[in-house]
Amino acid sequence: MIKANYTAGGLLACALILSGCATSSGTSIYVPSAPAPGFDPPPRTTTPEPAPVPTPQPTQPEVRPPERDTAPAPSYRDQGETLSGAAASLIRQADDLLAQGNVPAAIGQLERAQRISPRSPEVYFKLSEAYVRANNLGTAEQFTLKGLSLAGSNTRMQRTGWLLLADIRRARGNLAGADQAEARARAL
Repeated sequence: MIKANYTAGGLLACALILSGCATSSGTSIYVPSAPAPGFDPPPRTTTPEPAPVPTPQPTQPEVRPPERDTAPAPSYRDQGETLSGAAASLIRQADDLLAQGNVPAAIGQLERAQRISPRSPEVYFKLSEAYVRANNLGTAEQFTLKGLSLAGSNTRMQRTGWLLLADIRRARGNLAGADQAEARARAL
């Protein structure tokens, strides 16, 4: 047994189609197969089929051996991003706000600087200093580590970061970690 689902719209469409097939004049809907007398059909013309278009054969690209670098690329950047003028201006504003004791506003300015120069270690070190002032040492340590990861081979930035990390770890009570960070700074 076939179960059918009919909607009102579907039923209406079927009724209209069926009513178009019915005639009300009583005439037959039979269409004769022969043309009416006196009707001359138009002459049939045949158009030649177009010649098949040859498909281009795919060409094999020339294979060259890969060029080898003499030195492997480091997995980190050699240098962090340079600080843009806008980010430097925001850092100066944040320093002024920190001097006034307005730490939350300074952090806001430094977060804007971070969005402008997201790969600049200076921004992360300044954010770290601001979070130290806000007594949020865990976040300060994380920003310092991020800045160190972006410092690359810039020894001045690395030394600044390691010394900052040593101060933060000492303030958190991690004396062994502070000593390790100071040793890293001295080794540079």
